[in-house]
Amino acid sequence: MRKSLLALVAAGLLTTVTLTACDDGTDPGDSGDSGSATTSNGGQSSGKAGIGVILPDTKSSQRWSQDDPKYLKAAFEAGKVPYQIENAEGDKEQFKRLADKMLDEGAKVLIIANLDSASAKAVIEDAHSRSVPVIDYDRLTLNGGADYYVSFDNERVGELQAQTLVSCLKQKKVDNPIVAELNGSPTDNNATLFKAGYDRILDQYYNDAEFTKGPDQYVPDWDNDEGREIFAQMLKQYPNIGGVLAANDGLGNAAIEVLREKKLNGKVPVTGQDATVQGLQNILAGDQCMTVYKEIKLEADAAAKLAINLYKNVKPPVDDKLKDPESGAYVPFVKLNPEAITLKNVKDVVESGFVTAKSLCTAKYKAACTRAGIK
Repeated sequence: MRKSLLALVAAGLLTTVTLTACDDGTDPGDSGDSGSATTSNGGQSSGKAGIGVILPDTKSSQRWSQDDPKYLKAAFEAGKVPYQIENAEGDKEQFKRLADKMLDEGAKVLIIANLDSASAKAVIEDAHSRSVPVIDYDRLTLNGGADYYVSFDNERVGELQAQTLVSCLKQKKVDNPIVAELNGSPTDNNATLFKAGYDRILDQYYNDAEFTKGPDQYVPDWDNDEGREIFAQMLKQYPNIGGVLAANDGLGNAAIEVLREKKLNGKVPVTGQDATVQGLQNILAGDQCMTVYKEIKLEADAAAKLAINLYKNVKPPVDDKLKDPESGAYVPFVKLNPEAITLKNVKDVVESGFVTAKSLCTAKYKAACTRAGIK
């Protein structure tokens, strides 16, 4: 069974002359200096260890470079706790080095969004050896033994993708369309969960011979350039692909770029995920069927709330649990609900404040924004 949280370690000396709030005898909720600074590799830091966050990369989605850091920083500063937010830039060894550095500097809680389970498991074991709790953020570390998991219902994400793709294909009245599946990274458990969700829906249509199962391939590291090459080969092999289940907006756009070269964009429905500006613009243009909006602020706030409590030596109760498919252990799970976004409700993402009308409705998309009710 998964080990219970151990007592948090006493704060160690930082590599700077500044000590943590616990070290200097002040209240742990007082960071002493609410100002933040940019770290040597572009991360965000309050100048103290406290809560360490490691994000995976800056290529697979805009969220990791822009959205999550922004919301996490705001939550930590509102909670007046010291923090450090770094990005591993797709490098698994760098991921481990960043964690080791944070732990050496006295971090009392880690939040990690892994690149793969092997490197993340090593980080979790290191943290636990120092009695530091770890929150798996967005991605579960298989057989990792994290203390908490904060994410969206990822199988539901896949279901929404498939259900909306089915609707888009039916609207186009395509007879027995070939559906290509452009999956996420094979090392990301979320990609496995998304696929489980959309295959659960699509398999019904394959089995009933309403759809034909076409090429089905994972894209290493969610790499959009590689996704473009993979989909180009798919289309070469199956020139009459009728629909594309792309696991996120980056991969969806990769497929759209290939389709555009063949003048098939807008004719072949493509899915996505993350409600990126690019994905939403593709929807406005009619090139993308849908995306999935996961309100990242909710996820960041939930993870930050957990981390702040743990930093203050409070073990918060969590109602849901998720079974780790490899270890069989149950991880306390803060589960959030995703939302399907189509042309009919693109404006919901703007109204939520996740993207601005200014960033979305550039000159090329201004008329489409007006038609979609975006002001």
